[in-house]
Amino acid sequence: MNFRGQARAALEHYRSVFGGDLVVITHAEMGGTDPATADQVAWGQVASPAGFRVMAYDAYPHLAWDRGEDPFFVSVRGTDVEELRGYWASLAEGAVVRAPLAPAAWAPLYGMLTDRFGVTWVLDLAASAG
Repeated sequence: MNFRGQARAALEHYRSVFGGDLVVITHAEMGGTDPATADQVAWGQVASPAGFRVMAYDAYPHLAWDRGEDPFFVSVRGTDVEELRGYWASLAEGAVVRAPLAPAAWAPLYGMLTDRFGVTWVLDLAASAG
């Protein structure tokens, strides 16, 4: 995920949602000398014990960057209702709920929200085959 100065906050939030390890390398740690970007994220990742991984960085100020309108969705499909509800509750803080977490025709549980960092998340419970 690409951000403009919010990558660290976003990664810290996603770690609070999914758990796991957070690694952040700043531009200064990568040898950058621009004080304006020294503390910004050159590369960061959250890796959860369940295998979820998300990477993010802060786009350089001299590069064009536009969050755009729904450029992508991050999808989290689970098999445990309570785990999925826990993710939803944490992601929903400060978010715009686009579809509440509820049963849907294609999934026992489905919801969509755009979090406080502008990332749209789709969470659903895997439907059983047959």
